[in-house]
Amino acid sequence: MWRSSRSLRLSQLSRLSQLSRSSRLSRLRSAAARGYSIVELMMVCAVILVLTAALVPVSKFHLQRQKELELKEALRTMRNAIDDYKRLSDQGLIPLTLGAEGYPKDLETLVKGVDLVGQIRKKRRFLRRIPVDPMTETADWGLRSLQDEPDSTSWGRQNVYDVYSLSTGTGLDKTKYRDW
Repeated sequence: MWRSSRSLRLSQLSRLSQLSRSSRLSRLRSAAARGYSIVELMMVCAVILVLTAALVPVSKFHLQRQKELELKEALRTMRNAIDDYKRLSDQGLIPLTLGAEGYPKDLETLVKGVDLVGQIRKKRRFLRRIPVDPMTETADWGLRSLQDEPDSTSWGRQNVYDVYSLSTGTGLDKTKYRDW
C-alpha cells in the first residue's frame, strides 16, 4: 500500500508538472503573439535617435569637404592653365600684348584660345570652360594681375596672374576660401 500511494503521488506530481509546463509554454506563446512591449519600442527608438544624431554632423562635414575638394581642383585647373599660357608666352609661341607681362588678358582668353606664332591655323585652348566656384555656385572668380598686391581684392585689369574664390566662407581648416 505504501508503494501504491507513493506511485499515485508520483503520477499526480508528474501530471501537475506537465500541466504547469504546458501552461508556462502557453503563457510564453501568448506573450510572443502580443508583440513588443512599450519599453522595448522606446529603447529601439532611443537607439535610432542616437545613431541619427551622430550621423547628421558627419554628413554635413562630408558635403563641405566635397565642396572644398571641388574648389581646390577648380583653382588648380585654372592656375595650371595660366601657367601654361605664361610658359608658351615666354617661349615666344604666343604674341605678347603691352602690359600683360606674358599672362592672359582675362579668363575668357584661356577658353577661346590663342593663335600660336609661326603655325598656320593652330589655336591653343587652355580651358574647355571656366569652372564653377562650388562655394558661390557661379563661374565668377576673383582675379589678380601681376601688378596687384598679393592680398588685393580688386583687379587691376592688366592681366590674370592668379585666381581666388569670391566666397566669404571659412574652410574646415579655419582658413578663408579666398586665401586658397
